[in-house]
Amino acid sequence: MRKAGMRWAMKPQTKSGEKIRVATLQERKSRGQKIVMVTAYDYPTGRLADEAGVDVILVGDSLGNTVLGFENTIPVTLEQMIHHTAAVRRGAKRALLVGDMPFMTYKVTAEQGLRNAARFVQEGDAEAVKIEGGREVSATVRRIVEAGIPVMGHVGLTPQSVHAQSGYRVQGRGREEAQRLRDDAKALEDAGCFAVVLECLPWDLAREVTESLTVPTIGIGSGAECDGQVLVLCDLIGLSFGEPARFVKQYGQVGEMIRQAVAAFREEVRSGAYPDRGHAYEERSTET
Repeated sequence: MRKAGMRWAMKPQTKSGEKIRVATLQERKSRGQKIVMVTAYDYPTGRLADEAGVDVILVGDSLGNTVLGFENTIPVTLEQMIHHTAAVRRGAKRALLVGDMPFMTYKVTAEQGLRNAARFVQEGDAEAVKIEGGREVSATVRRIVEAGIPVMGHVGLTPQSVHAQSGYRVQGRGREEAQRLRDDAKALEDAGCFAVVLECLPWDLAREVTESLTVPTIGIGSGAECDGQVLVLCDLIGLSFGEPARFVKQYGQVGEMIRQAVAAFREEVRSGAYPDRGHAYEERSTET
């Protein structure tokens, strides 16, 4: 009998440039091909990430920090997440679109989780949802999957539990904690998750979890031996503020480009250099 975690393992018929689906990720793992995931929060970032050819776009509740200016992800609401997911969908067509279920929208009951996941799909046009937690959310994962909504799991550092985890720190260093994370990841697979995010795990533990699961793992701060990698887009392009985490590699400095462009506009307006004749409409015709 096929395990619940293998229900997405059918072979997709995809070619280069065609739509990425949950089964595509399973095929990538089986072939040893790395999966690329980034976050996006609106139409332009969704469109640009999609055009860059990533496999998965996560509308992360990290928008609380990166877009809305909150200290952490906890204040982010379901309505905000659905709003931003729908905006990303208008720009992203090829990548698999995953909506991040925010704080306490799935942990009260499995039925609550299902109702809110359904809103992501129906109102936000997401193709899957992501849920933080391990064995304690496995019943909710199973209920959502059985209703036909794909679920991505997330273990390790789970930002919605930042207070319980005493801040943002590496998880799974001790023997008991490492075993708990192994058990959590396996419980998510058995409940039907098509992939599991591993955040801030020691690289050797992340490798063990990756090798033990039949579904793909997506690492963030967990070393190179996961089946794929994800970064927050604002960290990746230098549009975040403050010191980046150790695992973040910045591939651009968009923040500085924006700052310089706006400063140049300011100076030209003040000096009268902008707008010049080339950036203005012609005079009105004097003909009658």
